[in-house]
Amino acid sequence: MKRQLAEQRGRKAEDEAARWLEGQGWTILARRRKTKVGEIDLVAKREGLIAFVEVKWRQRIADLDLAIDEHRLSRVAAAAESVAHEYATGGEDMRIDVILLAPGVTPRHIENAWMP
Repeated sequence: MKRQLAEQRGRKAEDEAARWLEGQGWTILARRRKTKVGEIDLVAKREGLIAFVEVKWRQRIADLDLAIDEHRLSRVAAAAESVAHEYATGGEDMRIDVILLAPGVTPRHIENAWMP
């Protein structure tokens, strides 16, 4: 039951992040893009740029700083690399972003969060 609640909360967070990105001028190209090496929460495009976005939600604002780590970002980067050719078809730049969400605060968008 706990896993199902976490899954539901994750989907709601991804929906919230997608709406927020759209409000910032992004177009959402894919949600929950599964690959052989992992999953990408959102794939978004704006002005010659493709962002592979990891979304994290926490109940407490204080927990946001611990929501993402190098291991998680490396998995997102590997998944993005495996499908990048499907999205960056016009020579767009690509990056890995993170959106951190918690109740009552504006989403925190970390641009270019993964730099190997």
